[in-house]
Amino acid sequence: MSSLEKKQTLNTDRSRLIKDRFAQLSISAGGVMVLLALLLIFFYLLYVVEPVFESAKVEQRNTFAIENVEHVVGLGIEEQTEFAYVLYKQGEIAFYTVGDQQFGNVINSTPLNLPSRATSFANSAPFQGLYGYGLENGSVMIVAPKFSARFDYNQRVLTPEVSYPLGKNALQVAQNSSAITRFAFTHEEKNAAVLALTADKRVLFTRFNLTDDALCCAQQWSVKRAELDFSGRVDELLLTPDAKRAFVRSANQIYVYDTLDTHNITLIQVLSANEENANIVSSKLLAGANSLMLVNDNAVVSQWFEVNNDSERVYKKVRTFNVTQQANMHIYGEYYRRSFFTTGENGLLGLYYTSSDSTLWQGQVSEHAITQFAIAPRANAAVILAGKDISVLNIKNEHPEVTWSALWQEVWYENYPEPSYVWQSSSASDDFEPKFSLVPITFGTLKAAFYAMLFAVPIAVSSAIYTAYFMSDKLRKIVKPTVETMEALPTVILGFLAGLWLAPIIEQYLPAIIALLFLLPGSILATALAYSQLPARIREQLPEGFHALLLIPVIILITWLSFAMSPTIELWFFDGHTRQYLTSELGMTYDQRNSLVVGLAMGFAVIPTIFTIAEDAVFSVPKHLSNGSLALGATKWQTLMRVVLLTASPGIFSAIMMGLGRAVGETMIVLMATGNTPIMDWSVFQGMRTLAANIAIEMPESETGSSHYRILFLAAFVLFIFTFIFNTVAEYVRQQLREKYSSM
Repeated sequence: MSSLEKKQTLNTDRSRLIKDRFAQLSISAGGVMVLLALLLIFFYLLYVVEPVFESAKVEQRNTFAIENVEHVVGLGIEEQTEFAYVLYKQGEIAFYTVGDQQFGNVINSTPLNLPSRATSFANSAPFQGLYGYGLENGSVMIVAPKFSARFDYNQRVLTPEVSYPLGKNALQVAQNSSAITRFAFTHEEKNAAVLALTADKRVLFTRFNLTDDALCCAQQWSVKRAELDFSGRVDELLLTPDAKRAFVRSANQIYVYDTLDTHNITLIQVLSANEENANIVSSKLLAGANSLMLVNDNAVVSQWFEVNNDSERVYKKVRTFNVTQQANMHIYGEYYRRSFFTTGENGLLGLYYTSSDSTLWQGQVSEHAITQFAIAPRANAAVILAGKDISVLNIKNEHPEVTWSALWQEVWYENYPEPSYVWQSSSASDDFEPKFSLVPITFGTLKAAFYAMLFAVPIAVSSAIYTAYFMSDKLRKIVKPTVETMEALPTVILGFLAGLWLAPIIEQYLPAIIALLFLLPGSILATALAYSQLPARIREQLPEGFHALLLIPVIILITWLSFAMSPTIELWFFDGHTRQYLTSELGMTYDQRNSLVVGLAMGFAVIPTIFTIAEDAVFSVPKHLSNGSLALGATKWQTLMRVVLLTASPGIFSAIMMGLGRAVGETMIVLMATGNTPIMDWSVFQGMRTLAANIAIEMPESETGSSHYRILFLAAFVLFIFTFIFNTVAEYVRQQLREKYSSM
């Protein structure tokens, strides 16, 4: 070799080394970037989810002193937490600034000009923002602090004032002008109701309706009155915001009345609600007025709400809370959420959430007894009166309904008959309690994947084995690209066809679908048996590897016969109505878009993935292994079972796990082909909701930073963990199989 040729060879080798090195670095860099991207996704999901598990915090903003503390009957703070107000029993409201500037300054003090001396005071449900004075002449005056906003030089200015939502004239409750000593009230649009105890020991229910007077072109109140059939001591009165239920507490008993019909008020239940060796000291209706909260003098708070028994709905004690022991304890609820606060003479404040059965925060906020408490509308601040000081508390409690147990364990929600797993994130009602159990949608994900794999794995794996091992090369070159082309079909098209075309067909021809489950495998085996009994000269007419073509007319014929005989099968086996038979005889609910539809559609989408990888694995088995087995006298089936499949098992397992990963993460098919109902039932005739579909449905409507928003990210994190686990297990098992059979 000449020196010139040696030099060219060295240059060529050096060039190859550079290219190889560059390729190695590029591939390594790509792998590192993929891992880095996965880690970034992982930590970003954790970053978004982490705030839902932060503990609640209560901090004091500032304090100021007021006079005439003994005359204070109520407190409040407006939505922006810039103004607080104090209500006095003589009929006066004082407004104070509690923002960052001029804290504690008096803005104004507005007299209410009550027509008679006040003998009692009451608050409405928190979200209504109303306060009432019971008067000596048997009437009730309702007032509401109001804050009007204007903009001066692009700066918002709030002006406090007092409004009279029911008019400036007091509403007469007791016709004999007996003083109101205790009362509860509610007001919604043109309706109001008052439940009152008068000085002559009568319990009156009065309903006011605002009507139009056609003669004088004005509006006036129509009044309906009734007296409750109750005698005895009255400690507290409660009234639901819709005025359908009234509660009278007498010592340790709660009398529950149905007040929907004013002319027919009935006692529906009497609750003996005291704990052992304890007495009830106060009660309150929680937000939404579905739950009755009772406080005992042994520092136990119990929650009661209506549940169904055998014949009717009754109030039942659902859970209890052990709070910090303190005397003269009271309970206060938020405007909309099911959180509540406890206060008492020790200056301790407790914050709890009912459905999650959790203590969110406990601590001392004052050295004096807390005599008045009010929560801000957004639940981000509170105002308390302790001693002679009014304090404003900043509250950070953004996600009280989210706890680990509420996400993954059964929760007993209001008006549900028992604890259950529920996902219901939104409603048209402001007092709706969101339910964020991830169990139903996680179950739906596994259910959808299970039925898809149940349909796809036998077909995909068996067809891959036949195509790679038995089929002729000429036919394989047609079949394999055709199946791989199926993978290019958009899943949104498959979901559309499954929901709008396949689901109605399955519903109409359900007996045919059930028959096909038995007839297709039987007909294929029968065809194979019949073919094997044919004379050899006839069997030799069909080239080797083309036997599968014989099954095409058989499958078409059996499918046609099944659908043609569907009405007859339905008449013979299902009394002429399959859906009614499933419901009445088997107790099974049938939804048109169900797991069967999802299994067929999603299985069809998964088959190409499993088939391609499994077929490559079987076809890649070295020929010397199979040829050696055949040369030693083994049949093709023995070679397949004991040599080819064992060697290809790592690839086949990887194919199945890849298909499972795609089924778990599938979105559009389950979104369009199921009823998207988050139920937990393995029935093939009912639908489900999956993690991926739930995220796709609800993410556009979720408020950024809300509990709903962050739990959807948590659902994405769970989905991420699922796929990570599946891929990790697949890789581990594949490596084990490869090491076990690599020596063959």
